[in-house]
Amino acid sequence: MTLGEAAIIAVAGVWAGMINTIVGSGTLVTFPVLLALGFPPLTANVSNGLGLVPGSVTGAIGYRRELTGLAGRVVRLVIPTALGGLAGALLLFALPSSVFDAVVPVLVGLAVVLVVVQPAVARRIAARRPSGEPRTRVGPGLLASVFGTGLYGGYFGAAQGVLLLGVLGIAIDDDLQRHNAVKNILAAVANLVSGVVFALVAPVSWPVVGLIAGGAVVGGLLGARIGRRLPPLVLRGVIVVVGLAALVQLLLR
Repeated sequence: MTLGEAAIIAVAGVWAGMINTIVGSGTLVTFPVLLALGFPPLTANVSNGLGLVPGSVTGAIGYRRELTGLAGRVVRLVIPTALGGLAGALLLFALPSSVFDAVVPVLVGLAVVLVVVQPAVARRIAARRPSGEPRTRVGPGLLASVFGTGLYGGYFGAAQGVLLLGVLGIAIDDDLQRHNAVKNILAAVANLVSGVVFALVAPVSWPVVGLIAGGAVVGGLLGARIGRRLPPLVLRGVIVVVGLAALVQLLLR
């Protein structure tokens, strides 16, 4: 690896860490960069997943104020996320890539649709509830959905954040920024669990991991500062734009 290549990877890590904290889809920055620099797809995927974990953690720390009062919700959602991340990492070695190549664009497209329609759906659901109380319960449907996003995140992870924001927004009535704070924790858990598996059994490029991790930490801190200041409508617009960009890139690759 040349000095120039190392600089490119580190800068990509900063950008990916920032996007992951604000929305998700940072993998769609770093993964193609590693492929373009000549790393094998499996090495690129697992090294990228490990490298982005510290950025997810710093992003979650940056959103700690929005997590006030959400400890119970986070704990209930972390368990299926961790199990999903483990299952996704194992599937990476058990299934041909063509399986998820066909499914991933559909999931990302669905996530974008969920983010767009979520306010209208939430209003209709609220209107049908006699009590008018907001939905805060973590039900079986949400647990299953979060397991699915964890599985997807453990396998590849591109646009995992968009998927999480979509399912959280549909299932629970809360501020989008608070959903984003929870999303950062769940994405970090999925990446960490799958990363441990990758570190044990997969071909990892540790210099790449270090470069992406360093950049992602900086990007995570920047993303938290920027994302927390965005109005809900603007943040939702950013999510949709990034999700559509991710969808186009996945369809073209």
